Amino acid sequence: MTEQTAETPDASATVPAPAPEAPAEATPVPPQAPNPPRRVLRAVARWTAAALVLGGLGAGTAFGITSMERTDVPGLATESDGRWDYPRLGLPALPAGSPRPYSDGNVAEIHHADLRRLLLPAPAGAVVDKKLDGGWVSTARYLSEYAKGGRSDLAQTLKDSAPRHVAARGWTMPDGTSTRIYLVRFNSTAFAQFFMDSISGSGSEVPLAGAPETVLDEGWSGGGKVAGTSSYVYEEAKPYGEAQVRQGYLVAGDTFALVVQSRKGKEGTPSVPFHQTVILQNQLLG
Repeated sequence: MTEQTAETPDASATVPAPAPEAPAEATPVPPQAPNPPRRVLRAVARWTAAALVLGGLGAGTAFGITSMERTDVPGLATESDGRWDYPRLGLPALPAGSPRPYSDGNVAEIHHADLRRLLLPAPAGAVVDKKLDGGWVSTARYLSEYAKGGRSDLAQTLKDSAPRHVAARGWTMPDGTSTRIYLVRFNSTAFAQFFMDSISGSGSEVPLAGAPETVLDEGWSGGGKVAGTSSYVYEEAKPYGEAQVRQGYLVAGDTFALVVQSRKGKEGTPSVPFHQTVILQNQLLG
């Protein structure tokens, strides 16, 4: 094999004259460092890109954590305060051209959505009552929640108020707390308020079955109240019987709601999930 050798420069080739020397007072220019090899530049570029990607991921994760609720971040969850785990709520769809009850185009405060879709869904872990599964119920079923002594007069008042529909849902939680919610829609806001006034004045004038005497729930602050709606919350006075009964009434435009909770035992019915249930049901109606 023939060896390749570097070519010998031609001695007769013309050599350019050297550049004139710089004046003595000029500052000499330092020699430039040789350019790094291409493979070094490529390596630097790769590492820079990787650093930018990792930095971007880190920043995205930090933003995600800071924008989350504390209870949503693993390891940072606080101890439960007794609230139930309800599904994410949303207002039901309306018929085309129908306004929401408290919008500018609905001065009569009429609920045009399907009443059954305005019922609060059962929370996680609940066993749903098959007879109160979120569908229509009779006025007789609603009136069965009240003590027999005042049921007949209330039935006449309800009849005079001409209710349009009654929908209901009920469930029982693992700790034995039972919940029942009734929504009654009337022909106008006046009928809904009239029916509310016939049930409750300064106290509960028509007692519920199993709760002969009730008092105002002093722990209720009206939290989550929607403008234009009214809430009236009571609890069974001590000493209560086999189970403590809590009840809440809501009036939202043309719709009246009753929320009932009870639990057997000396501890009574916890107030936190009861207030939570009343607030969420009120928000759905508003």
